[in-house]
Amino acid sequence: MTLTLTTLRFKETETYLMAALFIAGNIVLPQLFHLIPQGGIIWLPIYFFTLIGAYMYGWRVGLLTALASPVINSLLFGMPPVAALPAIMLKSTLLAVIAGLTAARFRHTSLLLLIAVVLSYQTISTIGEWVMKGDFMLACQDFRMGIPGMLLQIAGGYLILPKK
Repeated sequence: MTLTLTTLRFKETETYLMAALFIAGNIVLPQLFHLIPQGGIIWLPIYFFTLIGAYMYGWRVGLLTALASPVINSLLFGMPPVAALPAIMLKSTLLAVIAGLTAARFRHTSLLLLIAVVLSYQTISTIGEWVMKGDFMLACQDFRMGIPGMLLQIAGGYLILPKK
């Protein structure tokens, strides 16, 4: 049995309503994790609802969430800092596209697929961040400090996303 996942288009009102919901989640969740010292760096909360939105409703909802969430958070709370926005938006965009395309291709949720999504966007974005910043160790920060956040994305995504 395959899972019915919705792929929304940009011309549909529901696309923007769902994106607004996931953007709100990506605003609230990081604020909670920023109460923990280095919570953002360790738990990577700004990516969580991008993953959920893209997987459930397609890459367009994910992309809107991926692009708006970091900018709104930065404008409202100063986190992430403006200097970090290009790398975070690269990661968010890759996550949205990879999660949306994975859900569309495989039509189900599994731990293995979520592991593949998270490792794929993290690996590709690490290379991109290395090129952008010229600092390999800084580019590897999510792999050095953000393992709990990646595990949260995988486990939380698996718990929240619909199964068969």
